[in-house]
Formats: sequence, structure tokens, C-alpha cells
Amino acid sequence: MVLIRNDPSDISKLITLSRKTMRKINENLIWATGYNVVAIPLAASILVPFGIVLRPEFGAVTMSASSISVIVNALLFRRSKL
Repeated sequence: MVLIRNDPSDISKLITLSRKTMRKINENLIWATGYNVVAIPLAASILVPFGIVLRPEFGAVTMSASSISVIVNALLFRRSKL
């Protein structure tokens, strides 16, 4: 930990920032895992016997949506106050 200013209260802000960062990382992990749990079996055509087929372009859109949701969630981190 490196303090730029001579203010010990920055340590508590740093701890708060690290906790919020870990919370965001966990949220992103949950979002990405949720998308992949649903999309990978669909892309592997595991539901073909039930008449559900995911076309390749929709698979690509689904994986892009996964990335976009993680990015948007990370960008929402900027709105948080310390």
C-alpha cells in the first residue's frame, strides 16, 4: 500500500475500494458463468431432441451479450462513491 498524501484516512478508503472491487469481480463472474451455463449447451446442440437449436450467429450474439454485460457491470463501478 502506497499513500500519496500524508493522510491515514486514505487507508480506509483503500479498503473500501478493494471490497467494492472484489464485489464487482464476483458479480462479473456470476454473470459470465450464468450466460455460459445456458449458451454452451445450446451451442453444443444438446437440446436438439427437444427441437431447440441455436444457430451459430445467435450463439455469437449470446456470447457477445455475455461480454457486454460484464463490461457494463464493470463500467457501473465508476458511479460508486468511496
